[in-house]
Parts: sequence; structure tokens; C-alpha cells
Amino acid sequence: MTTSQNDITKYRLERAIETLEEAKTMLQNGHTNAFVNRLYYACFYSVSAWLALNDLVSSKHSGVRALMHQKLVKHGIISIEQGILYDRLFNNRQKGDYVDFVHFNAEEVAPWLDEAKMFVETINSLIYWEDRDIPDSAPRFAQFKD
Repeated sequence: MTTSQNDITKYRLERAIETLEEAKTMLQNGHTNAFVNRLYYACFYSVSAWLALNDLVSSKHSGVRALMHQKLVKHGIISIEQGILYDRLFNNRQKGDYVDFVHFNAEEVAPWLDEAKMFVETINSLIYWEDRDIPDSAPRFAQFKD
């Protein structure tokens, strides 16, 4: 892995963990659309980190989603349920950001936080399992505060 790949992977993992924190804050403050947005981005950043590690790139969110299904779900590296979660967050982030009068119910979306945390943790673990060259200073999922 090149230094550039290493830096990109580390940065995107940091963003994933940071964005989960942001999601939690948004939910606590009643900002459910922003909560869903941040959950999606946490998962997006983690998948983007894995893609960088594997020399895969997409300039579009739909491309990242397609690569995740093609490379991770199809081969059983992550579960079908995790692929469905990513799709749900992708679609709902689109609705919350671009469709008028959409407001998510906090009780309905709150459980998605734990699902997104598990998704990011899975991708994080996969990255560390695949590449032992990532420095010890790189973010570990344990840095997420419950």
C-alpha cells in the first residue's frame, strides 16, 4: 500500500467515526433528517476507506454503492443485511436532503444508529484485517463514544 492510500484510508476512517458522533448529536437535538444524513455519510466514508485500500475509486455516491455490492456483498465479505442497510441509508438520505416535506420520525430512525455503528465497525475491522501496514495511530472503532 502506498503512503497516499494509507493516508486516504486513515482519513476516511477518522471521518466515519467522527460522523457517527455527529449523527448521535443530531438525534439528541431532534434533527432527524441530519441524523439520517450523518449515518449515511459514516457508512459512505467507511466504504470509501476500504475502496481506497483496494485501489478502487468512484466519483459518485451511486458508484461507491455499486462497488460495495459488487466487491463486498456479492462475495459474502459483508452480509446482505449490511448491504440492505447501506441502501436504506442511501435512499433515505436522498429523500431527507432533496424531497420537500420529508421529516423522519425519531422513534423509527433511532435504531439505525446501532446498525450504522456495526456497519462501520465491520468495515473498520475488515480494513485492519486486510492491511497490517496501517499505522497504530489510525482510528480504531473503539474511539466512538457511546
